[in-house]
Amino acid sequence: MRVAIDASYARRGPSGTGIYVERLIEALRALGVDVRPIAGRHRRYISPADLAWTHVELPRRARGADVLHHPLPAWSAGASMPQVVTVHDLAFLRVPHCFNRRFRAVAAVRHRAAAQRAAAVIVPSEATAADARSRWSVDPIVAPHGPGQAIAPDRGEPRHFLYVGDDEPRKNLARLRDAHARAGTGLPLAVAGAAGERAGAARLAGLHRHAAALVIPSLHEGFGLPALEAMHAGTPVLAARTAGLAEVCGDAARYCDPRDVDSIARGLIELATVPPLREELRRRGIARAAAFSWERSARAHIEAYTLAAS
Repeated sequence: MRVAIDASYARRGPSGTGIYVERLIEALRALGVDVRPIAGRHRRYISPADLAWTHVELPRRARGADVLHHPLPAWSAGASMPQVVTVHDLAFLRVPHCFNRRFRAVAAVRHRAAAQRAAAVIVPSEATAADARSRWSVDPIVAPHGPGQAIAPDRGEPRHFLYVGDDEPRKNLARLRDAHARAGTGLPLAVAGAAGERAGAARLAGLHRHAAALVIPSLHEGFGLPALEAMHAGTPVLAARTAGLAEVCGDAARYCDPRDVDSIARGLIELATVPPLREELRRRGIARAAAFSWERSARAHIEAYTLAAS
């Protein structure tokens, strides 16, 4: 099977979508799939250049493929082959106040249309699948991600708490900063990713090694790749009690109410002061992360491609 994948978003630097595209392509090729990544110039969402790429240039360059895969919701009007769409989450519908009005209006039309027109829809979690069924009347294939990076699960003395990600409103970083100040644990908050320090694999491994916990206080997540990566690294996780994160972390996280600063602060205090809790979450997290792999994800993607092509 020949699969063309729009890899444009992997060019934007470290991001969840970029990691997804890169790791998926590697795993598909390891399973013998003929994958053709197609990347355009740096894209700006909802622009004339983006529309030209989606409807003209991308389908032109995808000719000869059996399936065209959009890693984010999109639809190419000029494509002659079946199309597959990945929907990571419906956050713009679940927490609309976290997105600007123009994006919400456009996404509500384009994302839904792309999912409903696609020959197959892929989602990373049952939580997102439930949203897609109830709100868009589509029946997706669930393909959970694997860990983002291979980080050895060796531990050092806790020196900080760790946040990895960007600063968009639904990530709830402002409340985390308030909770961290309120907790007064003496451990600083290290912020990596688009919201802070750009950390390569080696630097990120060091941040995990000395983290009392990875904190992911998001108001909504379709999956929560940083949480899986932390468990894989043996880093305890303090997570918002939301459907997507609970599905990924199971009993391997200490949960908090993401809208309650005191709830987040209590979690920080516990993880800073109770070493047996950190050790138990470390042990559970490593076991939990072992159930996720990019090979498993790739096999579910192949199921979607086969469905679309047939």
